[in-house]
Amino acid sequence: MKFTRTFTALPEHIDVMGHVNNAVWVQWVQDMATAHWDAVADPQHARDFVWLVVRHEIDYRGNIGPGKSVTGETWIPGEAKGATSARRVDFRDAAGKVIVSALTTWAMLDRVTQRLVRVRPEVIAPFRSDGNPERGSTV
Repeated sequence: MKFTRTFTALPEHIDVMGHVNNAVWVQWVQDMATAHWDAVADPQHARDFVWLVVRHEIDYRGNIGPGKSVTGETWIPGEAKGATSARRVDFRDAAGKVIVSALTTWAMLDRVTQRLVRVRPEVIAPFRSDGNPERGSTV
């Protein structure tokens, strides 16, 4: 399931070049992932697990200035691998052009023990872009 959210560049988001700072884009990627989890996760899964980012790959193809908005779209593009799952986030400008694209890797931890846990099919299924649960994931 794809999830969308709109972000508007505020004065505090702007760097010396006059556009959104790269660190803000990273924060928006995390905000998208968190909002998606909060909106879709089964309440028991949200209670039992927490996600931490372990890798960001971001391509910057454009930017926006103060007062301009982007629409972020996020989804899980494939199967989880053990305790990790990839996530895509694309940000589109007002013309619909993807100006920032991220592929991030997240690790799932047991909230109480703070130890890595295998991502089970029923946890990831509601977030997959194809709507299908993963098959054969192992730690």
